[in-house]
Amino acid sequence: MQNVISDSPLSVVELVMQSSLMAKCVLLLLLIFSIVSWAVIASKFRIYRTAKNEDSRFLQVFSKMENLTHIYNLAKELRVSPLARIFLAGYRELYIFQNQKSPKKEREKSPSADSKLITPIDLKGIGLVLNKATNREVERLSRRLDFLATTGSTTPFIGLFGTVWGIMHSFRSISVQGTASIGGVAPGIAEALIATAAGLAAAIPAVIFFNYFNNKVVLFTSVMDDFSQDFIYIAEKNFARKMVGGSSPDPS
Repeated sequence: MQNVISDSPLSVVELVMQSSLMAKCVLLLLLIFSIVSWAVIASKFRIYRTAKNEDSRFLQVFSKMENLTHIYNLAKELRVSPLARIFLAGYRELYIFQNQKSPKKEREKSPSADSKLITPIDLKGIGLVLNKATNREVERLSRRLDFLATTGSTTPFIGLFGTVWGIMHSFRSISVQGTASIGGVAPGIAEALIATAAGLAAAIPAVIFFNYFNNKVVLFTSVMDDFSQDFIYIAEKNFARKMVGGSSPDPS
């Protein structure tokens, strides 16, 4: 009965504990990559979900166009929404151009989109600001996705290194024992296979979620581009439509 127990196969944990120091270092490195990757994945899920919810809330108010000042106050509360952050950048630039055209005594007023006119050159400047704000939001949404890409591309090779090391360990066992018995080479082969599996276990989720989140960023970017065009249209309609004679309409 004792022989049956002693000849029973080793568990994965036992194989890892009995593996060489190099193999343990490889597995530890792969574990660190995997833990950080899952932390990034969880963080991105939370950020993208919050951003989508806040974008929906912002668009509901923005589509009504009750008053730009009201939208401005709401946008300051939505700290994660990319659309709200882009609106704040465009609104402040619009206010700057209007403020430059105001009498000096009116420059002390609080930010409000009143009826001061802007020129087509001003609209181009606002468009540039919106484009820069969009690029910043894309960069913010894409932050740490490069780590998922790095994990997906490097961990298989790290696991392959552990595989090669395990096979080398098996050949060393053969040379020491002078025989190629299963008992002599099995631990090294098992060590190699564990390293391969660990590398794939770290790489596969990273690749899947990198592609998933990258697609999310593309969708966010498309929505931000459309919103920038809408903002330019609204600014042109309400503040630059009557450039020759007359006064601009009330934006509220």
